[in-house]
Amino acid sequence: MQITDFAEGGQFEPRKIATVLRTSAEEIAMTVGLGKDALQRRTRVQSDKTQRRLRELVEVLNKVEPRFGTELMAYAWYRSEPLPGFDGRTAMQLVQEGKAQQVLEYIDAVDAGIYA
Repeated sequence: MQITDFAEGGQFEPRKIATVLRTSAEEIAMTVGLGKDALQRRTRVQSDKTQRRLRELVEVLNKVEPRFGTELMAYAWYRSEPLPGFDGRTAMQLVQEGKAQQVLEYIDAVDAGIYA
C-alpha cells in the first residue's frame, strides 16, 4: 500500500482507506476508535486526533501487508488476530485504546525474531 493512495490534499482520506479495504467509512472509524460522525464532517476528518488514528491504521497495515500478501488480509489480521502478550487483544483493540505504538513495536519485535 502506498500512503499516497490514502491521501488527498496532504491528509488521510477515510473514503479512500475504506475503498481499498472494501468497507465503509463508518467501519474505519470504529476500527480506529472514533465515532462514526468523526469521518462525516470535514472539520472532524481534519482534526489532529482523527488524522493520527487514520495514520496509525495505515502504518500498522503497511507493516504487516508483506506478511499477508494483500491489504484485505492485513486488515483481517488487524481486526481479528489476538496478539500474544496483550491479554488476547487484537491490534484493532490496542489502536482503539491509543496504543498503536505498542502494536508497531510488537510487529518490529516479531520481524526481528523476538516473540512476545
